[in-house]
Amino acid sequence: MIGQLTGLVSHIEGGHCLIDVNGVGYVVSASSHTLGLLPRPPEVARVLVETIVREDAIQLFGFAEADEQAWFRLLTTVQGVGTRVALAILSVSRPSLLWKAVHAEDKTAFTQAAGVGPKLAARLLTELKGKVAKMPAPAGMSGASMTTGGGEAALSTSLHGSAGLEQDALMALEGLGFRRAESWPIVSRLIGENDGAGLDVIIRLALKELAR
Repeated sequence: MIGQLTGLVSHIEGGHCLIDVNGVGYVVSASSHTLGLLPRPPEVARVLVETIVREDAIQLFGFAEADEQAWFRLLTTVQGVGTRVALAILSVSRPSLLWKAVHAEDKTAFTQAAGVGPKLAARLLTELKGKVAKMPAPAGMSGASMTTGGGEAALSTSLHGSAGLEQDALMALEGLGFRRAESWPIVSRLIGENDGAGLDVIIRLALKELAR
């Protein structure tokens, strides 16, 4: 099982690259993000590799970063999401955005990818919501939106939208043109920091931050 490759990038074409390791060329499929981070041929690169073995083929999928590889594995556990669709999602949305999108129930981060329609996006949100809790939070999220009120209790409150305030605020901001994945961490934190604040206060404070 191949877990990593270090070699010369011979060429990059379409959704894959060719990496020469001691004279052996490995065809590695990757997201546009990873391909964009590779050095120009013929320079040496190191990529993390996910090996998929099937009856008729052995496929290699490369990742410049460990969190992208982890999300690739996670995405492919969802029914209807194969390797091609998983790479398409990772090509348009970074892992941090996907993490936020799942919690905010924002389909946009998924429907922007080729091969992902509204139904599949809805299934992704449903199936990933429980699994994503095991994934590391994006930088800045563990402190800002999860510490107020203490640990798991604060996180539970933010995710479930106590009394509908969070969802009402997100819907209002969405109507003003802000994406839910963008607004959710700000709204969640503001609700925790301003106990008892009404919808108008949360929206006003969120707009100040989003306007920056």
